[in-house]
Amino acid sequence: MKNQEVFFSLENAAATYNLGKSLGKFLPVGSVILLEGNLGSGKTTLVQGIGAGLGINETIDSPTFTLINEYFSGKIPLYHFDLYRLESSEIEALNLEIYWEGLEVPLGIVAIEWAEKLVDYPPNFLRVCLNFSNIENTVDKTLCGRHAKLISIGKFDFNLELI
Repeated sequence: MKNQEVFFSLENAAATYNLGKSLGKFLPVGSVILLEGNLGSGKTTLVQGIGAGLGINETIDSPTFTLINEYFSGKIPLYHFDLYRLESSEIEALNLEIYWEGLEVPLGIVAIEWAEKLVDYPPNFLRVCLNFSNIENTVDKTLCGRHAKLISIGKFDFNLELI
């Protein structure tokens, strides 16, 4: 499958949440979502939306200090990671591949915040690049506001036009 790329301009945090909710409704089991973006760009908000789309009623918080939060109350499991505070060697020690291979845990949706810190990537994934800026740039107005770029990598089996 050819890699796809879709760009969204997001009006506010609610739009980021709703994008996540749409993803949660349509993502297939075994999907890996790699979230990248500056502080405050909406990574956790997007994962909260994914959880809502999966039917998870629990509060979804950033796992900055717990490293992983697992949710099993939705139609499929959601595994939410945050790599913000970790070094490469610490990330490798997490053995993240067990989550996207489904060998030791049930397959679900894997969402990884600060994924740009990964050393090894899964073979297939959806990269979500979030950006938030309140700096008005007179040359390029697209730099102001919230934006999301979704890029399917490898054989990620999902039609981005569904959302």
